[in-house]
Amino acid sequence: MSNSAPVTDPHPTDTADETAPDAATEPAGAPRLRPRGSNQVGMRQFNERVVLQALRVHGSLPKADLARLTGLTAQTIGLITARLDEDQLLTREAPVRGRVGQPSVPIGLNPDGAFAVGIKVGRRSADWLLVDFTGRVRQRLVLDYPFPDAAVLLPAIKRNLNRLLDGLGPLRSRVVGVGVAAPFQLGGWHRMLGLTEAQSLAWNQIDLAAEVQALTDLPVSYAKDTSAACVAELLQGRGRDIHSFLYLFLDTFVGGGLVIDSHLHRGVHGNAGAVASLPLQVAVAGSRELPPQLISQASLWDLEQRFREHALDPMAAYDARAMQLPWLPHTREWIDRAALALAHCIVAGTAFLDVEAVVIDGVVAPDLLRSLWAQTGEALKAYNHEGLQQMPRLELGSIGSDARALGGALLPLHACFAPDRDVFLKV
Repeated sequence: MSNSAPVTDPHPTDTADETAPDAATEPAGAPRLRPRGSNQVGMRQFNERVVLQALRVHGSLPKADLARLTGLTAQTIGLITARLDEDQLLTREAPVRGRVGQPSVPIGLNPDGAFAVGIKVGRRSADWLLVDFTGRVRQRLVLDYPFPDAAVLLPAIKRNLNRLLDGLGPLRSRVVGVGVAAPFQLGGWHRMLGLTEAQSLAWNQIDLAAEVQALTDLPVSYAKDTSAACVAELLQGRGRDIHSFLYLFLDTFVGGGLVIDSHLHRGVHGNAGAVASLPLQVAVAGSRELPPQLISQASLWDLEQRFREHALDPMAAYDARAMQLPWLPHTREWIDRAALALAHCIVAGTAFLDVEAVVIDGVVAPDLLRSLWAQTGEALKAYNHEGLQQMPRLELGSIGSDARALGGALLPLHACFAPDRDVFLKV
């Protein structure tokens, strides 16, 4: 993934022509991809996707190694790679010499073979990522706000989407789709955010996927933001080595996901991994006061409030200032409180799930995330583990703030090119 600095949208009220070019306006000779769909007539053979997945996971490989990994014959590998070559999806590296026989030629994925755009809509910011065929972020755009206003955000989505697409030039025709990642209830917990019920209701009634689809001719996919982040970790992060894990993601509100046997598990109603709603204590019979939820103690919203109470910029919760003076003492207090709450979540989750690991990631600065991860490990010692054979190991996430938008971009890429279409479980 790219480590380039975010680019903030400098023209939030631009009124330039945003109409996406049609086929008649595309550059002559622009390389085009043939359709790949899960239900279209003429869908590529499953074995072709298996070969692409092998290259995605293992990197560049000679044909002989591809045959060994996939269990396909050398002749079949030759036919498949020829077809993929024709579609400009592969690159060939320099021959490897020094062995008996003909030098082997490693084959890899062509980064320019296909592209996708991931859009994350959050409660504090929106991100746009242009992702290439290898999953690398080519370009990133960011728009910050106190809370999204649909009348402002939807035009910005169109403007920044077209900005990314236009930057591809003749490669624009190789974009396979757009993936949108957002909370299912963006207006949820509106009282915590200081929103009116009308503001909350307005967002909860918006079909964001349909609104984005109306802005582009590209196919649009949609996933819950933390599910998308979880899948990004599954496909391009710790999930390459960990087959079952609980995923915890720190943002304005804490969220999560659940991976079982290398598949995202959503549950019957999509509640699997919805850790924000986890109660932190037993309810009192007859009391009107509800037990606090994890969201109230392990979310950056809580850290924002601490900064506000001391007349400090609350947005420091999302950057390196949180670990600097004068914010640092309040951050340390929040880490101690959040770590105990996360440890409670982990112990409760272990009693039901018994996963290999718990992966903690978020939009926070790396130093803050490492401190929270270490303190959560210490906080686990404050809970009774009797009856549990072994606690899962704690792992730091590897993707960070890009996770949700990257997961969104992986939706169309995965649907078009991966053999396992069920990793998102038809989200």
